[in-house]
Amino acid sequence: MVKKIGVRRWGDRCYHEVEEEFDDGYIVDGIFIDRADVVDTVIWDDADDAPTCHPSHHEGIHRDVCANVKGESFMRFVSFHTRRGIRFGAVYQGRIIDLVDNPRAVGVLRAKKPRSLLEFLTLGDDAIEAALTTTDRTIRAGDSVRRLGSLHLAAPIPRPGKLLALAGNYSEHLRESGHEWASKELSTPRVFMKPGTAVTGPFDPIIFPVNGNHIDWEGEFGVVIRKTARFVKARDAMQYVAGYTVIDDVSERSLKVDTKRTDRDGDKWFDWLNGKWFDSFAPMGPALVMKDEVPDPHKLTLQTRVNGELKQNASTGQMIFSVAELIEWASRWMTLEPGDVIATGTPSGVGSASGTFLKPGDVVEIEIEKIGTIRNTVERG
Repeated sequence: MVKKIGVRRWGDRCYHEVEEEFDDGYIVDGIFIDRADVVDTVIWDDADDAPTCHPSHHEGIHRDVCANVKGESFMRFVSFHTRRGIRFGAVYQGRIIDLVDNPRAVGVLRAKKPRSLLEFLTLGDDAIEAALTTTDRTIRAGDSVRRLGSLHLAAPIPRPGKLLALAGNYSEHLRESGHEWASKELSTPRVFMKPGTAVTGPFDPIIFPVNGNHIDWEGEFGVVIRKTARFVKARDAMQYVAGYTVIDDVSERSLKVDTKRTDRDGDKWFDWLNGKWFDSFAPMGPALVMKDEVPDPHKLTLQTRVNGELKQNASTGQMIFSVAELIEWASRWMTLEPGDVIATGTPSGVGSASGTFLKPGDVVEIEIEKIGTIRNTVERG
């Protein structure tokens, strides 16, 4: 006796043998298939009589939708909230494979038991291989699997050791801000830091602070460091990259300072900097997409929408200083460590250029090709 199922999007009259069955789905060809994607179930007494599907009938769509767990489409990780704290896992077929205390864990995942994605990154390449094998074993066993849609996602790296950001790394943004762009040969990257407490999840609210005034959006491409980097040359820099994420460098454009003070040199600059430090002013996510899944980080479309209206529309290829050049520059002055994040600057289209600012109830969406979308509602603090 053999049981076969017809799978939505794999073609009509195309049946696949069930290897294992669970309450909410099946394992077919080593892949977990949700019951919602099953359009037909048929049982035959004789396996020889059961219809089959010629590989060419669905080869392309099968490869896209059900790539082997060790293929490129798997290489993304998320952090998520649970009653026991924030955990992390691998994204696969709309599900999360919980990699914390996973009974199917192998290698360094089993030996070191990382509790967070940041700890996971410190374990190096062996951790990636262990995660691939653990995910494969977990999918086949059907345990430690969570539905993506049911989870409250945190930022992939909820508290990075360093969150570096770039001021003026797109020439058009410099111009809309009233500055002229000096040639690349005569300038250097302008790197500043945001506190870890500014980081919030990809769908969590942006809190409009009680001392807020003119709050603005800045959609940015984020780079996550995979191993310790110091005095790195640009030609070698990409080997220090774990992957990529989406960031909103939320900014207060006119900081209210309620303390009486005498104007001093630098006050204006520090007010600009302090205006980026509020809690929730760095939404991040939805995932850490590993570097191998994005062959060229400078050929991605970045778009920001506010209440559905397109505000920013650019390519990461318009950055003045590339990802590799930014790592070279930053590693001159500090040690970059696993889990550190670099927000690479924002393109033109920020609110301050048109005098338009965020208010409670507004929804900011930032989407980067191949990485994903973050969506944050502004709420009064």
